[in-house]
Amino acid sequence: MAADEPLVLGIETSCDETGVGIVHGTTLLADAVASSVDTHARFGGVVPEIASRAHLEAMVPTIERALKTAGISARDLDGIAVTAGPGLAGALLVGVSAAKAYAYALGKPLYGVNHLASHICVDQLEHGKLPEPTMALLVSGGHSSLLLSADITSDVRPLGATIDDAAGEAFDKIARVLDLGFPGGPVIDRLAREGDPAAIAFPRGLSGSRDPAYDFSFSGLKTAVARWIEAKRAAGEDVPVRDVAASFQEAVVDVLTRKAVRACKDEGVDHLMIGGGVAANSRLRALAQERCERAGIRLRVPRPGLCTDNGAMVAALGSEMVARNRPASDLELSADSSLPVTDPHVPGAQGHAHEHDHSHDHDHVHEVSKENLYS
Repeated sequence: MAADEPLVLGIETSCDETGVGIVHGTTLLADAVASSVDTHARFGGVVPEIASRAHLEAMVPTIERALKTAGISARDLDGIAVTAGPGLAGALLVGVSAAKAYAYALGKPLYGVNHLASHICVDQLEHGKLPEPTMALLVSGGHSSLLLSADITSDVRPLGATIDDAAGEAFDKIARVLDLGFPGGPVIDRLAREGDPAAIAFPRGLSGSRDPAYDFSFSGLKTAVARWIEAKRAAGEDVPVRDVAASFQEAVVDVLTRKAVRACKDEGVDHLMIGGGVAANSRLRALAQERCERAGIRLRVPRPGLCTDNGAMVAALGSEMVARNRPASDLELSADSSLPVTDPHVPGAQGHAHEHDHSHDHDHVHEVSKENLYS
């Protein structure tokens, strides 16, 4: 760990996890998470207003916990990165507002970064610098995307994405039909290990020769599984939950891995990075490894704790922004719930935040007690 590598704090609040990470170059020093998932479970999904309130309550304690774990003072930081989008608008606003307040009070540069690009960059914390270009398959509750990145700080090109339900969303909906609770991914993964993935021939969306090569669709699969379950129940038969879980899961990961390997071959990229919450799925990891080895492709997948939303991934991308001298964001930075992945970060017109004229910033940033932030 070189002394001149950037020390960056990252804040992630795009959905229901308040994540704060601190990295030194590509070394992870702290990864603090406060999740509100249990609060949302009784509603069967994330409630945006509840998520925003939870972020507000957890923000300062989570930042303080990360600083303590890293053994540093906020004064030591070289920059503050925050997810500016995409995500839930209200949730993003909490994180962006907090990051702006800390950056202003500490006189540090601010970097508004892209949630999806952060999911790619986090792999550097485990497997070292990303190859350039990087092929990435991002799979989560809100996204299923194939991305090609020549430079994670400035050049990310979408090759394909879901045209309806994301893979993680489909897991949650099928878990709800099976009365397995929320979130659905972990419980389906667990039950599927005891089931037969070939028991039921569920459809593979957009897998025909005339279908888009890299786009995904899981809505039809979700409907087919739900109707199969309903038919069993209507006939008074028991639903083989483990076989349904295994067969559904296989249909999802089959399409994801097949298209990802095809993209690598077509683009001449000899490695594949998989990120996002669904990347924690054991069958996705196993099938991807099997198919990548067969195709001569190197697979990079972060450990499960770094696949789900976290502040470490935001700090990792922020660290790259500092290291590559990318322009910082202004204190006028806004949350953008639909920020395109082609914008890995949101540069400001005024350059680095600490060089910005603060004379009118009270119009945008509430008064902050610096003593409370220098922990």
